[in-house]
Amino acid sequence: MTSFFLEWFKALGFPRFIFILTLLVILVWSGPNLEIPNSDSLDYLLLDNIRRWIPDLFGPPLVFIYQLSGTQYTAVLVISLLFYLILRRYWADFICLFIGTGGILGIIDRILKPWFDRPRPDNSSLLLSGASFPSGHAAGSMVFYFMSCTLLATHYPRLRLPLFVLSSLWVSLIWLSTLYCRAHWPSDILAGASVGFAWLSICLAVLKVWERHKLLT
Repeated sequence: MTSFFLEWFKALGFPRFIFILTLLVILVWSGPNLEIPNSDSLDYLLLDNIRRWIPDLFGPPLVFIYQLSGTQYTAVLVISLLFYLILRRYWADFICLFIGTGGILGIIDRILKPWFDRPRPDNSSLLLSGASFPSGHAAGSMVFYFMSCTLLATHYPRLRLPLFVLSSLWVSLIWLSTLYCRAHWPSDILAGASVGFAWLSICLAVLKVWERHKLLT
């Protein structure tokens, strides 16, 4: 076990380990029952001004993107990719994606949101339920799309650049649409993305150690 942890730590890297540790300290320190941002906070100002900065022409597409990036649509993508990995017999990738996507849902919906229990912004253009902090859209999109890119790029290196470029653009649009719809505060997005990146890093580091052991056996 000690040997595996040391290999995992090496695969993760010291900067990512410090990031994860710092994130844990911040989350524990700032919870529970996180309050709504004050009216003079950066959170409030950014959310109140974002619709002024974005032309009305882009409003309906952003609402559509937010709805499209919800749990049901993303679940179809996850299941489709899982089936593809099964057909190709990429078992390590399958387990990594399964644990990665399932794990981030549990972390956000079962642990962090109940812990912080922050109310969502008012005047949302959609009917929303549940706590606001951290953003499940931000965390889930970070894990699923960038994990998918990493896994697929190992088998199809020529697709690495287009996969990451397209995924980065799509994830950015998801985050922007979340703010435009007033589904989350900006700090919810930042926290969700950070938690997603931390979980993504942990899963990919485990996969790297696993693959290394497979090559040695």
